[in-house]
Amino acid sequence: MLSETLTQFSPKLAFIIAAVVIAIMGVTMIGFGWVPHLSLILAICFLLAIGLFKKLSFNDMQAKMAEGVMSGIGAIYLFFFIGLMIAALMMSGAIPTIMYYGFEMISPEFYYISAFVLTSIIGIALGSSLTTAATLGVAFIGMSNAFDANVAIAAGAIVSGAFFGDKMSPLSDTCTIASSVVGIDLFAHIRNMMYTTVPAWIITVALFWFFSGQTVSSDLSQVQVLQGQLIDSGLVQGYAVLPFLVLVGLAVFRVNAIYTIICTIIVALIITYLHSTPSIEQLGGYFFAGYTPAESLDLGEVGGLLSRGGVQSMFFTQTIVILALSLGGLLSALGILPALLSGIKDHLTSSGRAIFAAAMSALSINVLIGEQYLSLLLSGTAFRSTFERLNLHPKNLSRTIEDAGTVINPLVPWSVCGVFISQALGVPVIDYLPYAFFCYLSLLLTLLFGFTGITISKADNSL
Repeated sequence: MLSETLTQFSPKLAFIIAAVVIAIMGVTMIGFGWVPHLSLILAICFLLAIGLFKKLSFNDMQAKMAEGVMSGIGAIYLFFFIGLMIAALMMSGAIPTIMYYGFEMISPEFYYISAFVLTSIIGIALGSSLTTAATLGVAFIGMSNAFDANVAIAAGAIVSGAFFGDKMSPLSDTCTIASSVVGIDLFAHIRNMMYTTVPAWIITVALFWFFSGQTVSSDLSQVQVLQGQLIDSGLVQGYAVLPFLVLVGLAVFRVNAIYTIICTIIVALIITYLHSTPSIEQLGGYFFAGYTPAESLDLGEVGGLLSRGGVQSMFFTQTIVILALSLGGLLSALGILPALLSGIKDHLTSSGRAIFAAAMSALSINVLIGEQYLSLLLSGTAFRSTFERLNLHPKNLSRTIEDAGTVINPLVPWSVCGVFISQALGVPVIDYLPYAFFCYLSLLLTLLFGFTGITISKADNSL
């Protein structure tokens, strides 16, 4: 957090300014369809104008924006390595192999559970909820018709599994943002999220089991087509899962995230040369622009699934992070965030109240703006000092904003994820919302644990 403010506002005026900032971003993103970058730049210009009106120098405000960016510089660096690792896991066959064997788990009798479990696995392997939903999710929706399954329930299972993966995968940008914005190690964040995520996952399986037995067909032709395309890629090898085992093993032993990723990339490169021999020039292309299968291979839908990774794929997210942290730096430096928090400071006297306030902040940003990244960045920035004051470990905050930010976005019909998924699956958000059990169970459990104190760590404790 920024150590000092350049000016002061009353809580009432700070609320008005914050509301205008939210309105600027909400109207431009939802109403005009702008990408978040442009909306953030416009909001920053608005705050700079306020600073100039208060006779603040541009250099001082720019310094505070830079200070805000530095608070999350770890995420910006980490994204470079994640882009490299995704490309390496693709070319080595680690992700394709996990996908291939994952398809073996589909059961017509337990179709909804199969959809949830498989999208959970593929979601972790890909690290992208939207990619999982747009590829594997679309395939499941197609199979739903063949199985005579309820499409809304199937969509709820797909969304639940895809966002479980988005929330828990070390390849996920939201996971990286949430940990970095509060200043903790990526894998410490993932381990702490297991306290709410594992129970939510188990309860979700039980709820989908309740709907089991309603499917009547056993046509797995679409699954067989996808498996055949994976085999045709030449990447499916039993030994190809070794890089993932290295990744998980080093994470369990709490090795630094970047060192873990570097080791995983090295092992993935060794595995790659066991079944193919890309040139150094090709490797450079894969690591920058992402891995793509050979054009001579006709891989259909699987071709799109396997074309992922690379440093370039991280640029969109990295620039959002830079702009959002700059915005957070200005909000703090102008005294707007401190004024807002001072209005409720007297009420934030316990872990339960602090977690509730942070969760409602992330949820509100999702509803008002519809942007997943901003719900994490702004809420994490706003409440970091509050958690420090209450001697709460920052991993409590990172878990809270994931449970109330990352997984809530697909439940908002006008949000980025809600619009994308409803269009990709052909199922309105309002239809699948009641069945996206994992998403709102994560929020309910984080609030429950906050008020009961279960799994809440103090600043001087570690997992």
